[in-house]
Amino acid sequence: MISLFTETFLGVFRPPFRKKEFFQQLHFVANTSLAIIVFCVSFAAIVTILESSFHMKLVIQNDSMVPGFAAVLILRELAAIVTALLLASRIGAGYAAEIGSMQITEQIDALKMLGIDPINYLVVPRFLASIAGTMMLTVIANVFCLLSAILVSQLYLGFTFGMFISSMHRFVHFQDIIFSMIKGACFGAVIPIVASYFGFNCKQGAEGVGHATTNTVVLASIGIIVVDFILSYTFSHIY
Repeated sequence: MISLFTETFLGVFRPPFRKKEFFQQLHFVANTSLAIIVFCVSFAAIVTILESSFHMKLVIQNDSMVPGFAAVLILRELAAIVTALLLASRIGAGYAAEIGSMQITEQIDALKMLGIDPINYLVVPRFLASIAGTMMLTVIANVFCLLSAILVSQLYLGFTFGMFISSMHRFVHFQDIIFSMIKGACFGAVIPIVASYFGFNCKQGAEGVGHATTNTVVLASIGIIVVDFILSYTFSHIY
């Protein structure tokens, strides 16, 4: 897998540059995933702010810090990690099934016989599209998370829009957005590498494809959580 990542990363800078495949994969990653991600992260934000308010009232009898606390949690962790895990399930399984099917039907061997590098043709466009798409979806997820939190704060917690923004301003900084985008890019890089690895090593038959997709979702999710820990620990020394 490390070898595959190295070859893919080097392949980004080697011609031919497959722009058509890149935009096709970007559409698959970003456009077709947008609705489900917005839906899920919005409800995750609603649960987060309601639970934060409940427990703050329970412990310190005051929930005035809820908007700021929720905004920090959303920008630093929630939006990026939920987006990445949803994409790992959706596009990771799709990539593994697609490449695995090509492997067991000997389409990968056919590409090699035609002098086409399978990594350059299959992995590199998916790698770049996943990074770009996950970054964009992370930003959109942040926006909808905050909008959902603001709406719930107004309807159920008694915070006005101005109060929410004022409280958020004391906790949130512009670098939080940048760090969130960096996380999105790193998470996006994990998914196609894991999926391509299991796809290229897929065993014969429908059962082999099923195992490849299952292993991809599990290992990509674990990889995302581990990378999130490493990045969060690193960023904690920068704040």
